[in-house]
Parts: sequence; structure tokens; C-alpha cells
Amino acid sequence: MFTNNIIGIILQCAGQQGQEGGGMDIFGSMLPFILIILVFYFLILRPQQKRQKDKQKMLQSVKKGDKVITAGGMHGQVEGVEDKIVLVKIADGIKVKVEKSSIGNIVGVTDNIPKRR
Repeated sequence: MFTNNIIGIILQCAGQQGQEGGGMDIFGSMLPFILIILVFYFLILRPQQKRQKDKQKMLQSVKKGDKVITAGGMHGQVEGVEDKIVLVKIADGIKVKVEKSSIGNIVGVTDNIPKRR
């Protein structure tokens, strides 16, 4: 009789542990998804945010005299900068207005910036 009570208590405890373990089972099954999300964040999202932040800094630093390459591949020299528009000289006497966001890269600064008197 005493052993039956002990076995009954052990079985009840085992049954309760099985129910509590169900919560850990859900966590265990969610762990791969959580790891995939973390890997996705650190390998894709963070570098993309960094590149976007660097491009924004680059666009804000565009000034007159910079040599630029547009997203369309045109090379030119910045002649004027407004809020969202940049005037780019692509040849002698030919200036085009481009969106600031279409500037792909700043190649360098020219040495011969015209001086105003």
C-alpha cells in the first residue's frame, strides 16, 4: 500500500512535469525561427542600414566643385547645389539638373573651381 502511494505520487509528478515541459517544447520549436531572424538581421538588415546611412551622409556632403557619377553613369562636375537638386556640368556649356538622390558616387574634388570677384 505504501509503495502504491509512492508510485502514484511519482506518476503524478511525472505527469505534471510533462505538462510544464510543454512550454519548453514550444520554446525549443521556436528557437530555429528566432535564430534565423537574428542571422537575417545581422547579415542583411544591419549592413543595408549602414550603407543607407553612409549614402545619406555622402549626399549631404555634395558641394560645388565635386566630381560625381550619377546613377545613370554620367560623369560631371557639380556647379550648384539646392535642397534636392544638383546642377551638374557634363561638358563645356552643357549643364543638367539631377536629383540629389541620383548621385551614385563622389569621385573627387576639382582643382580649378572658378573664383567669383
